[in-house]
Amino acid sequence: MKKNAYFLLALLLIGLSACNDEAKFKVRGEVNGGGDKTLYLEASGLNGIVVLDSTKLGSSGSFSFAQKRPESPEFYRLRLEHKVINFAVDSTETVSIKASVDDFATGYIIDGSENNLKIKELVLLQADLQKNVDKLAQNRNIPAGIAQDSLLAMVNNYKDKVKRKYIFAAPNMPYAYFALFQSLNGYMIFDPLANKDDVKCFAAVATSLNNSYPHADRSRNLYNMVIKGMKNTRPPRQQTVEIPEDKIKEASIIDIRLKDLKGNIRSLTDLKGKVVLIDFTVYNNAMSAAHNLALRELYNKYASQGFEIYQISLDGDEHFWKTAADNLPWVCVRDANGAYSSYVSLYSVTNLPSVFLVNRGNELSARGETIQDLDEAIRKLL
Repeated sequence: MKKNAYFLLALLLIGLSACNDEAKFKVRGEVNGGGDKTLYLEASGLNGIVVLDSTKLGSSGSFSFAQKRPESPEFYRLRLEHKVINFAVDSTETVSIKASVDDFATGYIIDGSENNLKIKELVLLQADLQKNVDKLAQNRNIPAGIAQDSLLAMVNNYKDKVKRKYIFAAPNMPYAYFALFQSLNGYMIFDPLANKDDVKCFAAVATSLNNSYPHADRSRNLYNMVIKGMKNTRPPRQQTVEIPEDKIKEASIIDIRLKDLKGNIRSLTDLKGKVVLIDFTVYNNAMSAAHNLALRELYNKYASQGFEIYQISLDGDEHFWKTAADNLPWVCVRDANGAYSSYVSLYSVTNLPSVFLVNRGNELSARGETIQDLDEAIRKLL
């Protein structure tokens, strides 16, 4: 009996030893000025942020965390109050971080891997972009149309640089994946569901990630995003579109009938007697805020004179649309068919946003690409 007991105890000790020897990665360092503050280690997963561990910093500001090594590259962050430091882990490496409370999110020093040095570069680039965008938004002396063009140029320049230096240069690296999901004002800078050039970026990283980690959740998720994006952005088949008679009134305009935020059907032709700007758009895009800012300037200027906006969202996420459009003063409707909307085909929409002008007689007056000065075109119709 004693021998059996010793044998079982030995097995138990071996098992406990094996658990303690489980492959782990470590994160350690110092936070100057962080005395008595709580530092959190969090996982940035596909389903959101998950707190893994925390520690109260002492007078020295030193800290140390250890967690199970991920089976494929994963992303983590240190959080101090509302400031975060992002980093990636793909082995049993030790990530060393030195930071201070004042510039915790941007002034930190990180050692451990090329991936984390590149991630910091991307964080700093995005911070500069956000600062410039905020500065542009605060300048009330710039007309909304010019501000929108400037914003578009800023974002496109940023995307071109990131594509060249981080995504296509090394699509197999975790920092390339990190670059895909950066945001501006809460919107993804790279749009994998509506922009065919952005889909190519996602496809490059998805292919590399799938080759190295075919069973990883991130690989499957990225692959699914690419497939959906390719479907959304593929060129429409050339075909003759027959316009149903019930969509044409007075042989002047193709009617649009869609539900608004409250679930009520809003008909475009019910706005006869007003000058109407039809706007096909998506809210989940980095340009959306500036676009709606320009529209609000026009609406505030001309609504009292008989001007209305009929805005059609092609967003796939209904809840996001309702949240984003809740405070807009014009007619906001949504087509759940997105890029495959029959109205997109009937109006030959090829880019988003895409605008059309309708005169007081319910007649289509002009479409965006033929309008050099939207403000002047609206004023003339009024």
